[in-house]
Amino acid sequence: MESMQMLWQNLIAVTASDVIDIAVVSFLIYQAVKLVRETSSARIIRGVIVLIVAMWISNMLQLTMVNYLFQTVLTWGILVIAIVFQPELRRVLERVGKSKLSLLMMRNDALPIEERAILEIVHACSEMSWSRTGALIIFERRENLSDVIKTGTVVNADVKDELVRNIFYEGAPLHDGAMIIRAGRIHAAGCVLPLSPNPNLAKELGTRHRAAVGMSENADSLSLVVSEETGSISVAIDGELQRHLVPEQLDEILRTELLIHEEEEQAEAELSLLGKLFGSIRSRGGKK
Repeated sequence: MESMQMLWQNLIAVTASDVIDIAVVSFLIYQAVKLVRETSSARIIRGVIVLIVAMWISNMLQLTMVNYLFQTVLTWGILVIAIVFQPELRRVLERVGKSKLSLLMMRNDALPIEERAILEIVHACSEMSWSRTGALIIFERRENLSDVIKTGTVVNADVKDELVRNIFYEGAPLHDGAMIIRAGRIHAAGCVLPLSPNPNLAKELGTRHRAAVGMSENADSLSLVVSEETGSISVAIDGELQRHLVPEQLDEILRTELLIHEEEEQAEAELSLLGKLFGSIRSRGGKK
């Protein structure tokens, strides 16, 4: 009877913050267990648990040297675990960054269409790199790519992470060809590109990489490749291939080449137009 009264008193003492605290901890434990099940890390986790139990037993038995050894191994083991789980941890953080809460904070809808496209493409390439899904994406710039678009299928859709990954999913009708991004939208997919005749390209590079380089040689477009064999992300600009990029580097390159350069070129064009106008005004004034 007393135990029931104590239990009731404890339940009454529970506050809203306690409920939130328990819910958050439960959610984190659930996500941790889910992550372990989805990856090959179950054996490592079991080994860590065994090590902690062994350290507790050695402490209970007052085995000073053994306990010190276990503590040292566990201390350095945290760093080792961080290194071993680096891909999984990065993927978890990327999922958090793509969650509804983070999207509300970032207000992606308020961004220009080109910038939103870059965010979605970087997320998609990160996921495809993880799953080793081959992809070839071409960003149209000044030169029109209508001839290339004719070889594929017009899509004309907003750039979305899920749509990009679905198009390049193995077995999808358009996964073998190239995707064309025009004005911040997916204009076409399944397009055929010319291969680069450059004999200096690495022999291990496949058709996607050679097509990406070939496209960047024939036009001022930017080519983006995800390797199906290694998951490596590469970018081709003006016939030069930059390989083994991480998502942060890819985001920086796309912003620099597609946003900053376009703004600079637009400013130069406006200045040139103003110069021509002033020149024509002066020439008319001189004739008078």
